[in-house]
Parts: sequence; structure tokens; C-alpha cells
Amino acid sequence: MKFVTGNCGFIGRNLLAKLDGQVACYDTLTNTLPDIFMILDAIEWENIEEIYHLGAISDTTCKDINLLHAHNVDFSIRLFEKAIDYQIPVTYASSGSVYGNTCESKQYRINPLNYYAMTKATVDAWVEDNMSRFKLVRGMRFFNVYGENEGSKGEQGSPHYKFMQQANETGVIKIFDNSDNAYRDFIHVNSVVKTILECKRESGIYDVGTAAPKSFTEVAESIASRTGAKIERIKFPLKLQGKYQYWTQAQYNYNELLK
Repeated sequence: MKFVTGNCGFIGRNLLAKLDGQVACYDTLTNTLPDIFMILDAIEWENIEEIYHLGAISDTTCKDINLLHAHNVDFSIRLFEKAIDYQIPVTYASSGSVYGNTCESKQYRINPLNYYAMTKATVDAWVEDNMSRFKLVRGMRFFNVYGENEGSKGEQGSPHYKFMQQANETGVIKIFDNSDNAYRDFIHVNSVVKTILECKRESGIYDVGTAAPKSFTEVAESIASRTGAKIERIKFPLKLQGKYQYWTQAQYNYNELLK
């Protein structure tokens, strides 16, 4: 049996559609804090053959550090301790956000710009310190994922999803006034799921992206050309100043992980 967290989320739903055999699912965000920890003691871990840990608070604007730490760090580490105790292989969701804006200069240092990214960097650091204790552990630093079932992401939806929704509903695509200089490494969710299931690498933490960033303006113009929508530039929000990645780029194309 496979154990999946975050099954109600964007990537989780797409992963479940591809998994064969019996699957035990758990969505941490639909439960209170005591419950998300209690579930770990209720699972019959001797029957679990693989863990896919995708559950997390993914809101990059969330400022409740205690809530973020409980869901994203504490739960992850307790789950990983179970994986170590029972020697169960683990694949878990990290994030390209841990790099901050260092990707633009190709330095790829850990430089999180928000609390969400900090929690992901914290878990990655713990995994690196404990990697030898796992049977197999792969951290996947997902970059900007888009595709089917994205409606569950809400405000965290990709520009592809938001711009298409705006084009269809109002005929106007709204982009920030600095969108010409904001680039993202966009990767389709099907490629992400393929990487999760078919990765050939040993234990480690890996970038999962295309290594070919596109600007928000390029995405908006592409959707506008297909839908006939207009593009309107809006003021950059104050709440994102100093917390915004202007360039994300995986260090290599995700296909390298499948060889």
C-alpha cells in the first residue's frame, strides 16, 4: 500500500490518478493540529511500501509561522521518522522557492523570501542531515507547476490558470506593472507526476522544472492571442514587496532525473 498526503491538493489529485494498487490518503489541511499528528500513530506502517508526502500549507503570503511550522515542518519530520523506523522509501514536495532570487545569478543559494519557503528549506536541511538513516528519500523542489485540477490552489494558482480564468470571465488579463521582468520556470503537472513516479536518482534533493523560464508578460500575451482578451497592467501589491521571486529556474531539465 502507498501512503499519500495532500491528496486533495493540486499535485496530489493528479498523482492519485496515476497510482496503481491500494492507496491510503491523508489531507493534513482538513484536520486540526492535534489530529494531523495522531494519524501517524494510527497507520499500520508495516503495510506501507512507499510514501508520497505532498501535504503542506502552500500559501506564500501566510504569516502565521506557528501554523506553518506545525503543518510543514513538525508533521513532515514526524512522518519521516516513521519512514526511517519502518524503512519506507519517501518522495516529498520541496519547492524552488527556497532559492529566493539567487537563481537569476545562477548561484542557487538557499535564500527564502517568505515563511512558506523557510519551512521548505528547514525540512530540506533536516533531510540532508538525516539522509543516511532513510532507505530512500527524494526531495523534489517543484518550480511553478500548472495544469489540470488547479482550481484547488485558489489564490496560489499559476498565471496560466489565473490569466485563462480572467480571459474567459472578463475578457481582461491583469498583470503586475513589472511583469516584463518577472520570470518563472513553468512546468506542467503531468511532467511533475512523471518525475515523482519515474525518478531514477538515489537519495537526494532535486530541482523539478524545465530550466527554461518565461516572463509573466509572455504567458499573458500567449493567452490573450488565443482568447482575444486584453491585457491590463496593475500596480504591484505592497504585501509582496521584498517577498517576490523575480526569476525562478531549475538547474536542469526534469528529464535528467528520469535517466
